[in-house]
Amino acid sequence: MIGTASVAKAAADGYTLLLMEPSAVLAKWLHKNVPFDVIGDFAPIALVATSPLVLFARPSLPADDVKQLIAYSKANPGKLAVGTPGIGSPHHMAVLLLNATAGIDIPQISYRGSAPALSDLLGGQIPLIWSTPIAVMPFVEQGKVKALGVSTEKRVAVLPRVPTIAENALPGFHIEAWLGVAAPANAPAEAVTRLQAAIRAIAQLPQVEQRMSPLGFSLDYRPARDFRDLIASEHQRYGDLIRATGIVPN
Repeated sequence: MIGTASVAKAAADGYTLLLMEPSAVLAKWLHKNVPFDVIGDFAPIALVATSPLVLFARPSLPADDVKQLIAYSKANPGKLAVGTPGIGSPHHMAVLLLNATAGIDIPQISYRGSAPALSDLLGGQIPLIWSTPIAVMPFVEQGKVKALGVSTEKRVAVLPRVPTIAENALPGFHIEAWLGVAAPANAPAEAVTRLQAAIRAIAQLPQVEQRMSPLGFSLDYRPARDFRDLIASEHQRYGDLIRATGIVPN
């Protein structure tokens, strides 16, 4: 929030930029005093990359996909919990969205990052985690973890046999992590245009994709107009979800 606010207040000359991610659109709904307006204080330049979230489980859990998990949760209330890397993360939103749309109550356990959540999953302390796939894949391949469902609209290449939650259980379910570049509002139009073109060119370089893939991200260039629409729609959707679940801003 500190970094995002500093860019919002920076000179609108095109030389100070923000690598924006979903916490920027969630801030207003989770905190009472947010020193920026994600809609009005920024000039979106381009979306750069996206990453799916995957719901992972320990192998002993008697469910092999999200549809079975929902049935198990309803039959065994209070027996499940899911780890995430923190309140206000896309992973947290995935917990809320799954609970709300499936009519279940799997509480979140908030960790200081994905690594300790994964450690507790492997150790048997928790039955489920939401995570980007890259860090968990070695344990999937070893049979120590199983993947139940993918949060995005399409299946992911690293887990081609794992269905999306939308196709398997809850039509319309969709959440992903993303990264984009924005400037302070009122940045010169020519600067935004030049930066947008540069990001587009960079996103087309094979070596950039090769560097991003091991980090769990897929290059997903979208121009300023589309990135602005994404920010607005995510801001509204997450706000509706948070209000519906009764979360009160801190």
